[in-house]
Amino acid sequence: MKLLSSVQCFGGLQNQYEHVSEVLNCSMQFSVYLPPQAQAGQRVPVAYWLSGLTCTDQNFTTKAGAQRVAAELGIALVMPDTSPRGEGVPDDVGKAYDFGLGAGFYVDAIQAPWNSHYKMYSYIIDELPALIEESLPVSQLKSVFGHSMGGHGALTIALNNPARYASVSAFAPIVSPTQCPWGQKALALYLGNDPAVWQRHDTVALIRAGAQQLPMLIDQGLSDNFLASQLKTELLEAALQETGYQAEVRYQAGYDHSYYFIATFIEDHLRFHARYLK
Repeated sequence: MKLLSSVQCFGGLQNQYEHVSEVLNCSMQFSVYLPPQAQAGQRVPVAYWLSGLTCTDQNFTTKAGAQRVAAELGIALVMPDTSPRGEGVPDDVGKAYDFGLGAGFYVDAIQAPWNSHYKMYSYIIDELPALIEESLPVSQLKSVFGHSMGGHGALTIALNNPARYASVSAFAPIVSPTQCPWGQKALALYLGNDPAVWQRHDTVALIRAGAQQLPMLIDQGLSDNFLASQLKTELLEAALQETGYQAEVRYQAGYDHSYYFIATFIEDHLRFHARYLK
């Protein structure tokens, strides 16, 4: 793991690293915010942020304004990239923004040629945390949150691995990729056409199938252009009501899909996770 950059931030350090990922079969970059408590020798809990389509590890790092609150709460932030990168990593033939580079969808591809690199699910739950916990002053206690495609990733990863995460939250998540164009395209190309395989990566399906209860918070902007066509938060609300699964779903009037929305409510999400990262 190679340190690429490090800057002082709210008494802690905002770092960017590079490493060779065996899971993704390429070199990867990720960012980490280490709060002041980590500099003082404490092993701090970690919140993993999963970004959305077209993003890298830098979008949340530079736009969300999360470091101030993370410093106060003593929580490390880990921001991975959204897909494998580099020469030899296949991309969408038409360079579409919703598939291929920048659009790993947090699944393990089983279809060629994607299965040689696109295994973001295993990277997030296994390889990256193992590297972080071995190399940095953090504990094994962790939560996960994300935005849009990353909100889908956070929710499905947490629901599939409830023993690994203390809590989960999301901004404008794709709650049912099996029922929206973004998800249907990605799941078919990465996983093939078996609907049963898709269900494991669909929050609505997982909750209906009896997913274990986890603390869950979701924020959705009512002025989000993707709400009706891609995000479909009402499908999640229906599943919650049908099953009795407890989650706080908040609709925010006037907010869109941008990082201004995330920056406005990021403090709420970090304080939510802090309640369980103890």
